[in-house]
Parts: sequence; structure tokens; C-alpha cells
Amino acid sequence: MIPHDSTMDDYSQQSSNQINSHENRPDKPEEACGVFGVYAPGEDVAKLTYFGLYALQHRGQESAGIATFEGTKVHLHKDMGLVSQVFNESVLQELPGNLAVGHNRYSTTGSSRKVNAQPAVVESRLGTLALAHNGNLVNTVQLREELLQSKCNLVTTTDSEMIAFAIAEEVNAGANWLDGCIQACRRCQGAFSLVIGTPDGVMGVRDPNGIRPLVIGTLIGDPDRYVLASETCGLDIIGAEYLRDVQPGELVWINEEGLTSIQWHQQSQRKLCIFEMIYFARPDSLMHEETLYSYRMRLGRRLAAESAVEADLVFGVPDSGIPAAIGFSQASGIAYGEGLIKNRYVGRTFIQPTQTMRESGLRMKLNPLKDVLVGKRVVIVDDSIVRGTTSRKLVKTLREAGALEVHMRISSPPVTHPCFYGIDTDTQDQLIAATKSVAEIAKQLEVDSLAYLSWEGMLEATREDTNSFCSACFTGDYPVAIPEQVKRSKLILEKVVV
Repeated sequence: MIPHDSTMDDYSQQSSNQINSHENRPDKPEEACGVFGVYAPGEDVAKLTYFGLYALQHRGQESAGIATFEGTKVHLHKDMGLVSQVFNESVLQELPGNLAVGHNRYSTTGSSRKVNAQPAVVESRLGTLALAHNGNLVNTVQLREELLQSKCNLVTTTDSEMIAFAIAEEVNAGANWLDGCIQACRRCQGAFSLVIGTPDGVMGVRDPNGIRPLVIGTLIGDPDRYVLASETCGLDIIGAEYLRDVQPGELVWINEEGLTSIQWHQQSQRKLCIFEMIYFARPDSLMHEETLYSYRMRLGRRLAAESAVEADLVFGVPDSGIPAAIGFSQASGIAYGEGLIKNRYVGRTFIQPTQTMRESGLRMKLNPLKDVLVGKRVVIVDDSIVRGTTSRKLVKTLREAGALEVHMRISSPPVTHPCFYGIDTDTQDQLIAATKSVAEIAKQLEVDSLAYLSWEGMLEATREDTNSFCSACFTGDYPVAIPEQVKRSKLILEKVVV
């Protein structure tokens, strides 16, 4: 029995449709989720989880949830909205316990409804489990059929709930928590970074390719108090110290005896999503022992070397394009400045703007600095182009502000293929680079010139083994086989040459 849950009304299906319409969605690939877990007896685990989720808010803004374990008793609160909207001091006080699991959600599998918010909570022979999932399974149809045949009472449309039920099914068949989780994970194909709370401890799990990130930290001054988070920024906010990454194909078990590591998959091959490094993860998060800000600056320097242009000013699309723009400026010698100001207090809204506001384009989020732009040849740097709708509006805005020339530079290659591993990209026919050449895209965006970073340049800038990343959205080379039924839902072409 789950004693506590929120009472806010569900969004209507109409609202869900508004979220997912092309007009209301940003012209960016969108991350699936952020996960957080903490084992810290004697600490306020709900508040620690709240702040961890607050730092991971960029990974999902549709819903948030926290489950705490007080012995065998589970306290749950989850709802639609931002972390600061879903939780307050009084709610957090009703979430006591020694360990907690938290989740921020952006829906990729399952619509944007309260019932699909996480953590997913399921009963088993050994007690309740609460699961938070970042990623996306590709064998959901098969797994769902297996679970329904076993009389599992699935109440949501998410693959995350299926993983939770699969674990419970193995436990109910006689397995302990660790073996049950391992057996369930072996039934899953695709991307999954999991944080799982149980009455006996917390588990952290990554799929054999480690497509989505998951890190381990310890509370400063108490190395027996462990934290799991999607990114290191989730550790920093609560003063936790980064220990290491959970490895691909690894399960870590955290309880009163400390941390135990089990390599549950013996043929693991790291394929971290390269978009985590280009765009998704916060620039202050650590990967490969440096902040992603440093990597993104290197992308900009490489971009300048590959696609030089004469101009007076270079600036980035706030905020994700800024590090690459600084690198571009350093390598090219073109002055760096701000050409656009971002309204950082704009979140999701269900209030439709007037026709006049829609025609004005991006002004709710981005406003040009006219006196900076007038009469200038400008280079605008962004991390990616998906559909091109926002980029075209942005170019128009810059020209209306007085820019003499507008040159666009993109710090990643053309996105030609959809993602099946937890990024909400469009079907292939909606990806502008899947059907148009760079010259055709430049014409549609109405820029004076357009250049993308090369695939080789993007990977070489990591300074890591270039084979250890998934870059399927640029190449169509998917590291985990995609079932035909799933593939047909998004792919229109086998290979696209740009």
C-alpha cells in the first residue's frame, strides 16, 4: 500500500497533444529523464533528492517524483510539473526514510500524463520496489506481451513500469533483489540507466552499452552514504563527491554494508550517447575527468578550423551554443559577444500566444540586441538543427534586427536518423537533414552560409576512443538492433546521404 500521493488533476489529452505538437515543441532533440537515488540513514533523504532533481531539471520538465523507504513502508509523491512545482517543504516532510529514489521525466515512451510519472512503484514477494529509468527499451512490444501473459497488472504505457514488473516477476519466482534485477535486465534491450529503491537498499544499473549516463558519489564526511545521479551536477548541489561512473553492464548494490559491484553483463561495450556530451548534459557536469564546457569549446575550435568565414561578431544560441561559440571565436579571431538575450524564466506553457505573437517568432525566449547586431556580419553558433523551424525564425529575427550577413555554424554533424534509445527525435521525414543537402538547408534557413562540424571532428574532440560512443542519429549505425516493427515507426530511408 502506498500511503501518500499527490492530488493535482491530470492534464487532459488536449494538453498532451499541445506538448507534442510541432508548433509548441522546441526545435531540439529532447532528453528522456533524470534519475537520482540516495542511501543515507540519518539524513533528510527526501530533501537531498529534491535538490538532486532540481539540478537535473534540464533532463525533463514534464513530471517529477520521489519515493522514500522507511523500513518496509514506502512514501510516494509524484505529479506533473517542475520539481519546484511538485514539491514544497510540507510535502517533503511527509517523505521520511533512510533511502530515496527520484525522477524527472520527459516522455518518450508513454504520453505526458500523471499516471506515467515516475518512480514506478510495484509490489513483490520481498516488498515494494520503486524504479526510476532514463533511456528507452526497443523490445517493449515483446516484453509487454510476456508480462501480460504472466497476468501482470500494467497500469501505465511506459517501458519503465515494464522493467519494474519484470523485476518483481523474477523476485516472486524466488530470486533475491540482485538476481531478480539481473534476470529482468537480461530480458531488456535498448538503453536503461536505472535507480531502484527497495526496503533493503538501493540499486544502480546501466545497460551493456552504457548509452545513458549514471554516476556514483558519496556525501562529504561520510563515505558510507552513497548517491546515484544521471550527472555529476546532481552530486555537486548537495555537496556530494564524485566517486566514479556506474560502468556499462554493471549493477551496484548499496545498503548498510556499503557498495557492492556486480558486472551482470560480460560482453559490455561502451556506447555513450554523443549527444549527452554535445547538448543534453549540463556544461558543468564531468565526463572523462573534465567538464563538458571544455569539450564543447573544443567543438567550436574544430568547427572554426573546418569552416572559416569572414565576419565581425560570433555568438551562440543561448545557452547550449555558447561554449562552442567561444571556442569558435578563439580559433577564428572573430570577436565574441552576445547577440541574443534569453528569458530564463520561460517554462512550458499551455496558454496559446496570439497570432501576432506567433508571427514574431522567438521573442518569448530569445530577444536580439539590435545595437550590437546592426550593420554587422555575424556568425551564430548552435549545437544542432533538427527540423529547422526555429533556426529559420532565428535568422529572420537577426536580419530584422539589422544584421548585414548571417552565417550559421553547427557544432555537430547533420541529424539524419531518429533515436530509439531515449531521445525524443522526430520521425525521419521530419528531420531536415534527412531529406535536404546542406546547400538546400541553407537556402531554406535563408542564411548567407551554413556549415556543420564533421563527424570525425566531433568524435576526435572527445579525446577518447571514438568507438566508445553512439552516434546513430548522425550515421544510422545503431549499436543495439532495432526490431523491424519499431524501426518502421520512425525510419523512412535506410541510408541518407547529405
